[in-house]
Amino acid sequence: MRIEVLGAPVDLGADRRGVDMGPSAIRYAGLLSKVAALDCEVADRGNLPLLLPGGVDAGPASAKYLAPIVAMCRDVRDSVREIVAAGSFPLVLGGDHSVSLGSISGLVNDGRLGVVWMDAHGDFNTPDTTPSGNVHGMVLSALTGYGETSMISLSGRVPAVLPECVSLVCVRELDPAERDLLRGSGVHVFTIADVDREGMAAITTKAIAAIAGSIDSIHLSLDMDVVDPQTAPGVGTPVPGGLSYREAQIAMETVGASGLLRSMDVVEVNPILDQSNQTAALAVDLVLSALGKRIL
Repeated sequence: MRIEVLGAPVDLGADRRGVDMGPSAIRYAGLLSKVAALDCEVADRGNLPLLLPGGVDAGPASAKYLAPIVAMCRDVRDSVREIVAAGSFPLVLGGDHSVSLGSISGLVNDGRLGVVWMDAHGDFNTPDTTPSGNVHGMVLSALTGYGETSMISLSGRVPAVLPECVSLVCVRELDPAERDLLRGSGVHVFTIADVDREGMAAITTKAIAAIAGSIDSIHLSLDMDVVDPQTAPGVGTPVPGGLSYREAQIAMETVGASGLLRSMDVVEVNPILDQSNQTAALAVDLVLSALGKRIL
């Protein structure tokens, strides 16, 4: 397998600064050498140009920094299309979760795409429902056809991904209007309460089975805030009560073992809030498990 790594250092999608340094932190934790040790060929495409809040217009309060975020996601989309055209596996490093609009938009012409979206949050707001105006909370809804036009249309197909081909896994914090929109969307939702009742391996297996009959490949979107803040303190929007280290690992192993994983992004690592780069190191461990690393 040839893995091509792309950094998307954007933190405009959230109120808290710092996740723009996530790609560097993940690389510093040994990503490239450790992936290569799995007998993978690895190429690092570097980072896309950095966008800083002070140098761009914030735009409307209901979708802050929308225009520059969409512009960066367009660059991510085009880079991912190049990676896929070369027959490689795209591994996109965020940045906040808005980068997934670009990474997934770059994949939609590559067969019937399924998405496993692992996140503490639903990311299913629109400019009409959001209480914050943060674009990183609107990406999954836009990919499935809800919300702002420039986001919805970025892939060239609306919706970019059919809702029934999406599994949202381990969600534990939703805004009221977001909850209502998500309930009627057709997205398969597996909450942290489901994990409590049935276990992480069973829920991940169900999340894959829910979409497997309609897809040819899976894109795994891993927001590091899906893990409990005690284990992953360096994230953009921490929420108590998340996954343990081993629960996160078994989720990655299960997705990887499905044989459907063709692309991945890892987002929301914030080194400013981290402790000795442990969240970035965990991100590397989880990527390795998704790519096939096993104990024996």
